[in-house]
Amino acid sequence: MKPAEEYILNQPELYREILLNLQVIIEKELPEAVLLFKWKIPYYYVNRKPFCFLNASHKGKYVDLAFNKGYQLQQHTELLVGEKRNTFKSLRYFSLEEIDNKVLVDLIKESRLFYEKKPLY
Repeated sequence: MKPAEEYILNQPELYREILLNLQVIIEKELPEAVLLFKWKIPYYYVNRKPFCFLNASHKGKYVDLAFNKGYQLQQHTELLVGEKRNTFKSLRYFSLEEIDNKVLVDLIKESRLFYEKKPLY
């Protein structure tokens, strides 16, 4: 088993359910994304660049889905948390029921635009 998957499956039930749900949605919307284990958390890469990460905060009792270019996002900004971060903004989930698939898909699609390969000329 890959370390990122092991991280998710070894979480307590509440976090595991949220993480698995987010994993399914991300991989459905970004089939080209690669899930790696970086900085001791699951991290998705697109075109070999860091895209977003998943983090279970046991202390805060939530799961963060943090977008690397979160401060560039224009949609659903009222739902994004950016506490003391320079580039990341995240969606924060305290329960499985809080996941709004439309919001999540909108932000994944918008963030994906920052990773498009640009022509050299």
